[in-house]
Amino acid sequence: MGYQVVESVWLAPNVRKLKVSAPHVTRNCGPGQFVIVRATPDGERIPLTIGDADRESGTITLFIQAIGKSTTDLCALESGGSICDVAGPMGRKTDINHVGHAVIVGGGVGTAVIYPQAKALKEKGNYVSAIIGGRSKPYVILEEELKKVCDAVYPCTDDGSYGFKGFVTQRLQQLIEESTENKVAEVITAGPVPMMRAVAEVTRPYGIHTVASLNPIMVDGTGMCGGCRVQVGSTMKFACVDGPEFDAHQVDFKELSDRLSAYRDHEQKCMATVK
Repeated sequence: MGYQVVESVWLAPNVRKLKVSAPHVTRNCGPGQFVIVRATPDGERIPLTIGDADRESGTITLFIQAIGKSTTDLCALESGGSICDVAGPMGRKTDINHVGHAVIVGGGVGTAVIYPQAKALKEKGNYVSAIIGGRSKPYVILEEELKKVCDAVYPCTDDGSYGFKGFVTQRLQQLIEESTENKVAEVITAGPVPMMRAVAEVTRPYGIHTVASLNPIMVDGTGMCGGCRVQVGSTMKFACVDGPEFDAHQVDFKELSDRLSAYRDHEQKCMATVK
């Protein structure tokens, strides 16, 4: 039978929102945690952030970008379909505190990763700003949802077709410099590795505590396979059990980038079989 898909909609080109019935996940999950899913019994195990959870209905919301064959298969699911496996919640919950002014920075589908943190930070009484970006307007997601939980939302587009023209890092720099009375105390970011690395370099000179939600290759989600290891400071960590969130100023982003490209050729061969 699997886990029923109760809602399936496109949010942006190649980005699908799936609402899935998974009561066992909703009972204990929190912001920052993820599930590992398989579309079919012989499918690849895919880690996906729990974008939202409704304990009353027992549903979780997943945001999926169709990049490879397995994510393309998941994005093809319609309402009424089902996912073979949903394991979780996994990973550590985000450490949410009252810090004053907190900023979440999301790039593309990474915006979905930090949406739960925005809600949790606001519930703690923080002033929450969201900086979200995409190549152009169609790629900027969850703006309206974030407006309901944040004090300010700043959309950005690379081509200037919507909101701030430029990268999210440029808007973050501007926000830090503008916020002289309500100083930025914490930044949480998720998105492409180059973007997260750039966010860390923007905040480093200011000494702003910065957290990155990492996206390394994961297989079992228990730390046994070692595929998700990442260097944080002088320590080797496993993103699936120690993370997925770490101090962005301590993460070795180059190593993370190299690890993410390890199976690129194999993935391209698999995609070539998709009709």
